[in-house]
Amino acid sequence: MDNQNNTISMPRIGEKAPSFKAVTTQGEINFPEQYEGSWVILFSHPADFTPVCTSEFMTFATMEEKFEKANTKLVGLSVDGLYSHIAWLRTIKEKINYKGMKDVEVKFPLIEDITMEVATKYGMMMPGESNTKAVRAVFVIDPKGIIRTIIYYPLSLGRNFEELYRVVIALQTADAFSVATPADWQPGDDVIVPTAGSCGTAKERMENKKDMTCYDWFFCTKKLDKDTVLKTVLKK
Repeated sequence: MDNQNNTISMPRIGEKAPSFKAVTTQGEINFPEQYEGSWVILFSHPADFTPVCTSEFMTFATMEEKFEKANTKLVGLSVDGLYSHIAWLRTIKEKINYKGMKDVEVKFPLIEDITMEVATKYGMMMPGESNTKAVRAVFVIDPKGIIRTIIYYPLSLGRNFEELYRVVIALQTADAFSVATPADWQPGDDVIVPTAGSCGTAKERMENKKDMTCYDWFFCTKKLDKDTVLKTVLKK
């Protein structure tokens, strides 16, 4: 944070994820270095013992195995202290029964960030929302430690975790098959072939549409079946 003009520096897509060391509910972590080789979802929440955050953590915890199969680790953060984190997570497991989820144990690390050092480094503090609470930020970081997706939600809006899972699968699919994914893409849907980079390629593409559906020279799709996608991106 720049104290002179009160602006917040935010990392950008394509940049290296800012490094930090932190205490968590699962011990100390060295981020993102110790997660090399795995995708990571780093996400912040405003405060412990709040209802929206509770619903989110229960949902994420019940989906952790699903993300693990997609080689994706979960790391949470709030500016509350470690003992508050521990007490809150115990309360979730022992007392909360929500939408059929009960006895939920949160096993992924939850970062203590009382000093707001990490939250500030990642631009998670939004003065328009609160000067003392991190907004609901989501950073998807690839196995090389590069930020690939950034999503921000206001304090009042709970996240859609199936969408976050879709983001991870789509990013991995794009990398593995050198394609792009269209609006609302799900595994098994057609994918987008990279746009022709020259007039010659564009002409050839329109004249020879083998294995592709071309709506115009710049917009061509091809089949990519669900089994092929999932066998590539999911762990056995």
